[in-house]
Amino acid sequence: MEINTDLIQIQWEGPYKLIDLVTIRNEEYDYGLYQIYGKHPIYGSNVLLYIGKADSQTFGIRISQENWVDTNDSNNISIYVGKLHGEGTPSEEQWSKEIDLAERLLIYVHKPAYNARSVSSFPNTKLQSIHILNWGDHRDLLPEVSGLRYTSKLDHFEYKPYKWE
Repeated sequence: MEINTDLIQIQWEGPYKLIDLVTIRNEEYDYGLYQIYGKHPIYGSNVLLYIGKADSQTFGIRISQENWVDTNDSNNISIYVGKLHGEGTPSEEQWSKEIDLAERLLIYVHKPAYNARSVSSFPNTKLQSIHILNWGDHRDLLPEVSGLRYTSKLDHFEYKPYKWE
């Protein structure tokens, strides 16, 4: 069985506070994924609440549209932004596709409290070949996530234990 993977590398930076959003609005490169940490009534303080994407809008613009300032304890919200990187910048269409696929897989694997709807709709076949490497300040995200591990791609593959012959 041949298995091909599409590597997505994400360099994470943070933490930022809500008042720092004006500093992450560079229209040339402030796009990618973001994590929101804060207080949750069940899970406690300083927990991963949300994973989102800034695709056609910069981080600063996209995150400010979500009204995090209206949440309980908004002064303690922490934001981490992840920029995709590699050998060269892909086309806008490919860049957007990679952001979308990475967001879907990271949400499914980490199950943030405020992403419940996204967890229930998992695009199994689209994510089978995705392999994510999280670099830098990735916080509570796993450093490495594979679509092969979390999809049905290998479910019907017959595994045989190694044995001495």
